Amino acid sequence: MTGTIMTPALISLSFGGAIGLMFLMLGCALPVYNEYWPLFLLFFYILSPIPYCISRRVVDDTDSASNACKELAIFLTTGIVVSAFGLPIIFARASVIAWGACALVLTGNIVIFGTILGFFLVFGSNDDFSWQQW
Repeated sequence: MTGTIMTPALISLSFGGAIGLMFLMLGCALPVYNEYWPLFLLFFYILSPIPYCISRRVVDDTDSASNACKELAIFLTTGIVVSAFGLPIIFARASVIAWGACALVLTGNIVIFGTILGFFLVFGSNDDFSWQQW
């Protein structure tokens, strides 16, 4: 892909990340909620792409069959994403945060993980401009 095609993709991904973080911050900082426990989800956002990135570096992608390393990376990534959705629900059930804050945080999760998925879909191909150069 050329640079003119990548520019709208980068802008859209940046906008999606900003909107997702805004929902997370609203779930924490609104005066009605005023609990900052959901900020622990930032660790999940950072950890979620790491297994897949490591497996893309290690695995030779010429084989069309399934690969155990890639399957393990997808499994670990799925566990991290499911944990990120479960943590606010556990916080809300334990009355650590309000249910409204939980809804805002879950909305932010959907947007941020969609943005991470979009990043890998846009920059995941092995062409001239890919995420592997980063």
